[in-house]
Amino acid sequence: MKSADPENPTGRSGDAGRATSPTPRTETETETETETETGPATPSRAARLRAWLGAVPSPQSPPFSKYRWLRLLTYVLVVYVALGIALAGAEELSHSYGFTGAVALSSTLLQATAVVLALWRPVPAWALSLVVAITTAMLARPKLDSPQLPSPNWPWSTPVLLAHVVVLLLLALRVRPRGTLAAFGATALTTAAVEGGIGAQRYSATGLDALALFAVAAVIGTLLRGRSVARTQLVQQTTITAEERARRTLLEERSRIARELHDVVAHHMSVISIQAQVAPHLVENPSQELKENLDGIRNNALEALTELRRVLGVLRSENPDEAEAVEDSPGLPAPGTGPAPHAPQPNLARLDALLENTRAAGVDVVKAEEGDPRGYSPGVELSAYRIVQEALSNVLRHAPGAKVHVDISHLPGGIYLSITNTRPSRPVQPSPGSGHGLLGMRERAAMLGGRLEAKPAGHGGFVVTAFLPRGGAPEPAEPASPSPP
Repeated sequence: MKSADPENPTGRSGDAGRATSPTPRTETETETETETETGPATPSRAARLRAWLGAVPSPQSPPFSKYRWLRLLTYVLVVYVALGIALAGAEELSHSYGFTGAVALSSTLLQATAVVLALWRPVPAWALSLVVAITTAMLARPKLDSPQLPSPNWPWSTPVLLAHVVVLLLLALRVRPRGTLAAFGATALTTAAVEGGIGAQRYSATGLDALALFAVAAVIGTLLRGRSVARTQLVQQTTITAEERARRTLLEERSRIARELHDVVAHHMSVISIQAQVAPHLVENPSQELKENLDGIRNNALEALTELRRVLGVLRSENPDEAEAVEDSPGLPAPGTGPAPHAPQPNLARLDALLENTRAAGVDVVKAEEGDPRGYSPGVELSAYRIVQEALSNVLRHAPGAKVHVDISHLPGGIYLSITNTRPSRPVQPSPGSGHGLLGMRERAAMLGGRLEAKPAGHGGFVVTAFLPRGGAPEPAEPASPSPP
């Protein structure tokens, strides 16, 4: 099963010309890309429902708001508590303190407003709740001398106490611990000043009980907030780690490719240097200008070789303790994973030896080749060899017992490769490899201006297709058409 057309390997349309991403995309990303390619489109009902349920909350949203339905539930519960404080609390204030209905209802309505406001602005809501609580206590203080009233709870009545507990809890969920501690300290000092400093007669003291409840609410809110912050930081760190790992993997693959291509480049530079040295002896009486130009060419080639050796020394010293990769053996570490080998880099002529070693490892490999295999640059032959080698290595690791079909087409524009395997005949054992093979193959194809695609084939198999231009150079970008005035 082929995923690219060998008759039109340089075409830009179709799925064959696209390299699949190594990271699977989510449904949301797919929908976003579809809207980008086709222009603004009306999202489906299911997409709107998913976005509505899982929209990212704003910084001013209430706590526990990863999902919108949970945020709405928070709204409903808080508003229900505020409504209960406003209605039931007004009756209790009237009965305990002898307030008129208007004064009692105004006090509890302000406390209910503070409870609802704490969802978005917890600090102003805490200040409002504390001011209303102290005002209510001071208004009730002259009435505590009346013998007609039972000994009421003072300075914190039940509805005011419940409202302030909710406000402190919501504040602790949204504010840093030091802010929560400051709010609790201010509440404690105010309570001590009213109850212990000012005082009153004929009342049941609620200061210590209120402070105990406030402390519990503050501690619970702080712990829940700390847990939420820790989880958020863990998710962020995990994302950063994954991105750094992907970036490091990409750099490692490019470094390995550079080490392998060093011999190819060094060979050409050595040939240039030798030809520049020999050229004056091939003509009679060469001019002084010709000798100087050829000497300049030779010196530049030698300097380039020196710089290449320096770069290669840095690349080889990255992992000096690793054993060199064994060539033509897909069951062993892939070439380029250790120090750069000193043997000549492989080419298309060594593909048959690679296939024989793979058959010796127990894989049934069938090769089909068409066209003239001549005229490729050394970089193209090296990359084609490595792509086939890595594809066969993946079959050995991930598809034991599968049959492999290797198709090689030599076209006028380049070489087309297709490595297809059937489904494995026995269970797949976990692979200890790093999983960088597909990334390395894509980097090799992109470096030469080609393309590579790897995807599941029919009946549980897998297919890798690649096209590498014959010259091994990326195609020049098409100039953008000028916009109309």
